Amino acid sequence: MHDRISSLGEKKLISRIISRSRSVFGSSKLMGLGDDAALIDAGDDYLVLTSDLLLETRHFPDPGRPRDMGWKTVTVNMSDLAAMGSRPEGFILSAALPDLELEFFDSIMDGVIEACCHYQAPLMGGDTNEADEIILSGTAIGRAAKDRVLMKSGARPGDLVAVTGPLGVGAAGTELILSGKSTEGFEDAVERSLRPVARIEDGIILAESGLVSSATDITDGLVSELGELMDASGTGMRIYEESLPIGEEVPEIAAILGMDPLELALYYGEDFELVFTAHPAGIEELSTMMDIHVIGEVTGGGSIEMVDKDGATYKLQVRGYEHLSPA
Repeated sequence: MHDRISSLGEKKLISRIISRSRSVFGSSKLMGLGDDAALIDAGDDYLVLTSDLLLETRHFPDPGRPRDMGWKTVTVNMSDLAAMGSRPEGFILSAALPDLELEFFDSIMDGVIEACCHYQAPLMGGDTNEADEIILSGTAIGRAAKDRVLMKSGARPGDLVAVTGPLGVGAAGTELILSGKSTEGFEDAVERSLRPVARIEDGIILAESGLVSSATDITDGLVSELGELMDASGTGMRIYEESLPIGEEVPEIAAILGMDPLELALYYGEDFELVFTAHPAGIEELSTMMDIHVIGEVTGGGSIEMVDKDGATYKLQVRGYEHLSPA
């Protein structure tokens, strides 16, 4: 019996691709491979490149809002640039489409152009093709100083772990939309689900400070992303339930849906915040520049621990949103 890619899941499949690429081209020519974006030597700077693919049936909880589909396609790519501390330079869009009404298509493109203007990244080109559903693939191009680019590796035991904003809000909004229940009173959660905003300026502040030892964006769930930092740095992580900045509407939405708000904050993703590590003195300095929430510390344990509100410590399973997983 032949194994299928679902037996690996998205992250192991990516590791398999990376391993094959390195075996052919060598690590010295593949800067950033396995990080949030690839790096190309451009003198004093790196060109920073990343690509993300979105499907109508998987990534857009309300396909009746085409403008938001265009916006989100740009934002998911810009979030990877933010994770690297990169300033956007441009955006390329490839779209595979069914025979849409022209007004619907124009609305998607309105969202793309609006987002490109917001991130100051002009739409520079792309490709079109036919498909049975809407498939939007974006490529973002950025630039970052070589001595300031943010990477997943570099966390050290004793560093503190922090995030740039509330957790679980986008996840709660997405689940509320998918449930078909009323969204009245939860407009912020819905907006964060359909029209997330990449933390470009926060990423640039973190990078230019020179104080951050590792960083990534929280698109696949906090614990999953902490696992990425942990594996890249060869460390462990300990977080504190009491310190998690769970969005204030998350418990209420979770109660309506019969879900666990902590699960939404830890594992679901869709937050588009940044999670990063820095020395305690660096965290103190960064807190004077921007809003941050310290949620834990880096350890040498090789696992992710949670200290709950009662003071009990237990290990967390490293999981989160992942494509190509078994049903």
